[in-house]
Amino acid sequence: MPVSLPDNLTFDQDGKFISLLKIPNSTNTSGWGSLLLPVIVVRNGNGPTVLFTGGNHGDEYEGPIALRKLANELKPEQIQGQVIIVPYLNYPAVLAGTRLSPVDGLNMNRSFPGSPDGSMTPMIADFVYRELVLRSDVVVDFHSGGNSMVFEPCVVIHHLEDTEQMKKTVAAAQQFGAPISLVLRELDSKGMLDTVVENCGKIFISTELGGGGCVSPRTLKIAENGIRNILQHFEILPPDNEVVPETRFLETPDIGSYIMASQEGLYETLVGLGEPVLKGQIIGRIHSLTHIDAPAVKVHSQIDGVLITRAGRASVKNWDTIAVIATDLDVSEFDVNLAV
Repeated sequence: MPVSLPDNLTFDQDGKFISLLKIPNSTNTSGWGSLLLPVIVVRNGNGPTVLFTGGNHGDEYEGPIALRKLANELKPEQIQGQVIIVPYLNYPAVLAGTRLSPVDGLNMNRSFPGSPDGSMTPMIADFVYRELVLRSDVVVDFHSGGNSMVFEPCVVIHHLEDTEQMKKTVAAAQQFGAPISLVLRELDSKGMLDTVVENCGKIFISTELGGGGCVSPRTLKIAENGIRNILQHFEILPPDNEVVPETRFLETPDIGSYIMASQEGLYETLVGLGEPVLKGQIIGRIHSLTHIDAPAVKVHSQIDGVLITRAGRASVKNWDTIAVIATDLDVSEFDVNLAV
């Protein structure tokens, strides 16, 4: 059975509605238990609909904190249009502080468009896609590096074949106001929220704000300012006198961007996030835990660029991603002043 809308959740009336989506969660200790997933709708008159999601992975915290604050503070009379907020998309994972759901072991961001007859993760994905994504014009999904990675704070978008959709996406990324806007080539895009939103022809932006299982004042401020900037960009909030910071557009090229660990050990990073690197430069070392007399394995950059991501923990295993290098991207072909 598909998860249905709660009785008090409406998208057609003005006001603020805080609802709890009831999802069956039968366990050994609670045979008829349920998970109650918060969904908040704030609406005033006609205008665009923006969906904000956080907690897609449960060990990424800027989104849940910023969106919980937004849900508490945003009032209908402040806006023109509709704002939908899901602070904890993968609620069981957020409660457990894990990337994957502890209920069914699944990755929420590889479970879209979901299934009404699946386990909990695809059931949530199905509801979000069917009831929230399809009625939204813009989707903003907050991520960070989680427990295993740390990012230089950035907005994330993708190369899109539709030129007009790409123009609008680039404009939204620019107006979010993160230090970096990263056009990312995903290692695996099947089942991502990103993919299903983009395939619907809608505007999608994500973030990677720090990581390491922590939240910093800097990354949380970027998230909160980005929310305000997006709502102003799409004319849901009125403009203010705040100046949107400039963003630097980077991309991950096809070859040489992702650097994997070649052995297990302790990773020593030699380059700070956001710093430039040269092809062939030693950016880190992996120290063996079992061969004390063995020299550390040097990790080289495969391309010129900027270190955008590093391992979030010193302990790494074979084929862990330990660094990502990005290169500058010229987006002048896109009219970044184009609105939705």
